[in-house]
Amino acid sequence: MTETDTIPEADRLEGFAHPRTVPALIGHERAEHMLLDAYKANHLHHAWLFAGPEGIGKATLAYRFARFLLAQDDGHVADAETMAVAADHPAFSQVAALSHPHLLVLRRAWQPDRKRLATAVSVSDVRRLTRFFGHTAGDAWRVVIIDRADEMNAAAANALLKNLEEPPPRCVFLMVCSAPGRLPGTIRSRSQLLRFAYLPEHQLRAAIESAFDNASLERPDEERIRAVLPLAHGSVRRALQLLAGGGDELYARLIKLMHGLPNVDQQAVHDLADTLGAPGRQASYELFFSLTEDALARIATHAATGEGATRSEEPIAARLKGQPALAKWARLWETVRRTKAEADVLNLDRKNLVLGTFFQLEETARDALQ
Repeated sequence: MTETDTIPEADRLEGFAHPRTVPALIGHERAEHMLLDAYKANHLHHAWLFAGPEGIGKATLAYRFARFLLAQDDGHVADAETMAVAADHPAFSQVAALSHPHLLVLRRAWQPDRKRLATAVSVSDVRRLTRFFGHTAGDAWRVVIIDRADEMNAAAANALLKNLEEPPPRCVFLMVCSAPGRLPGTIRSRSQLLRFAYLPEHQLRAAIESAFDNASLERPDEERIRAVLPLAHGSVRRALQLLAGGGDELYARLIKLMHGLPNVDQQAVHDLADTLGAPGRQASYELFFSLTEDALARIATHAATGEGATRSEEPIAARLKGQPALAKWARLWETVRRTKAEADVLNLDRKNLVLGTFFQLEETARDALQ
């Protein structure tokens, strides 16, 4: 058992394979070809910013490119059409184990004394670059992956900037990022931006099935996959979280209750609140509020534009008439988000927060849906 099997990792979804062990990339062909073409033309920029929504494959491509660079002898890639590296190649297993001497991964570290992950990528993490680049690499490539770059604190970003300004030869920085606006402009200006988009449904479905296969898990049935596709917003990570956490069932319960607005089934609400407030159900509680916020946003968007809602949300959106109703629904979305955030800070009772959320739904519905 390796260290990576036992220590929690900020960039890993529990129960599923880490991106560095995933052999195939689904989607993002344009991004892969841009990197591959730059490499083959000997015009590879030293710093790349992989920017896009969470959980869509940015890190998977970063590790895929790292394997490709670390496996090459520069003599047989002229005809390469992908960055695929055979699973039995030493570079594949070394990257998977984070044991390759020419690969450095910077991310939020596990703090064993506090038994939690650090809240940011710190300057001490980035200072590992000094030792990494201090070793002679000859003509070999050296790869630095930062996942996620937008989780660096200010001191870490400043330390990284010094390396980006004067990079060693034959090194590549791959910075995975969901919010590039949080990075200093000086870092963005020294990086080649590579934008990633959400996966379309057919690729999302394939990625879900592949993730279950890679984790040696039985694939969900077709009905469950079909139910989470519109809720995942093109994110594989989101889809896997929904499937692993019973998100499809939670969503079905939520929408069934919302169809009764402005008068919801109180016994069903209390049953749901009891479930989410029980010990050991923190993940389901978080998922419930994520689903609620997303549903409110989609319903309001659909009422305003005619697009965006799931099929089960459309009847609710159809009852929202006029700008006053839309404004009230939008304020409800803000209220739910703010109340949830305040409850987290104050460590308030989860069951009461769920009950309060449905009370707010009923109050708003009486004004907006009638």
